[in-house]
Amino acid sequence: MAGEAQSDCLFCKIVAGEIPATVLRRTERTLAFRDIAPKAPTHVLVIPHLHYPNAAELAAAEPAVAGELLAEAGRVAEEAGLKDYRLIFNTGAGAGQTVFHAHVHLLGGKPMTENMV
Repeated sequence: MAGEAQSDCLFCKIVAGEIPATVLRRTERTLAFRDIAPKAPTHVLVIPHLHYPNAAELAAAEPAVAGELLAEAGRVAEEAGLKDYRLIFNTGAGAGQTVFHAHVHLLGGKPMTENMV
């Protein structure tokens, strides 16, 4: 069910501490950690603790949490010293989403002149 941890979800397991990750920030409702297959010098994923399959479902059910993802991504970028960066939400397999737990990619540290995720 949306909003509840899913036993087969990689990101739910990271939130629960069952799978290790390089965590940069943790709040009451979000978690930011380094992507294991970075597409840029800085590639961080910011996810909600709650399980929603994609950003659209998260935004519809928990708009405040969706806003927190963006705010946390901005904080991570600031802490990394990034002036320019890209935020990407992939929604659905056809858009490149491979983990079906809402998340935003923060990419920076090099020019963003191409589609990277």
